[in-house]
Amino acid sequence: MKIPGFLPFAVGALAALAAGWAAFPHAIYKTERQPVDFSHKVHADKAGQKCDDCHSFRADGTFAGIPSLDKCAGCHAAPMGTTAAEKSFIDQYVTPNHEPQWFDYARQPQNVWFSHTTHVKLGGLKCESCHGAMGDSDSLRPYQEDRISGYSRDIWGRPVVRAAFRTEGGMKMDDCVACHRQRGFTHSCLDCHK
Repeated sequence: MKIPGFLPFAVGALAALAAGWAAFPHAIYKTERQPVDFSHKVHADKAGQKCDDCHSFRADGTFAGIPSLDKCAGCHAAPMGTTAAEKSFIDQYVTPNHEPQWFDYARQPQNVWFSHTTHVKLGGLKCESCHGAMGDSDSLRPYQEDRISGYSRDIWGRPVVRAAFRTEGGMKMDDCVACHRQRGFTHSCLDCHK
């Protein structure tokens, strides 16, 4: 039986596409672990903390972002629990007053102006609307940074099995525009872009 001439080409093309599909994310994104394996769940459930206890607003209404070591040291000058992770955090960061170098999942491009105050205080949005269910996480997932742009993969939304479907909202312009339209807001480009 003679093999049709296109069959080896089709098989080779499919194999190349499959290899590219599997290898591309590893080629374009570098993966880093956060300096501390932080549990939002422990802090929410056992300590009764809310998002804004650590991720607060400054007096002028701007968002403070990732908490400084001072916020952590307020409760963790000495171990409050018995875990090795907490003891390690105190020994490596709190005692020597060494600020952890956290990777920022949500850092926006420099040409974007985003007001947390407007969205949270005035708009009534919950943190989970954009950041997903971080409060339920027992550990921080690895940070993935685009090797070309230097921005977090989270800006584009986390993929499901490397397909184009996202498990939670991304933080790209289309997501913002869709949310605004859903709520009946229209704005000009200069409302968000510098």
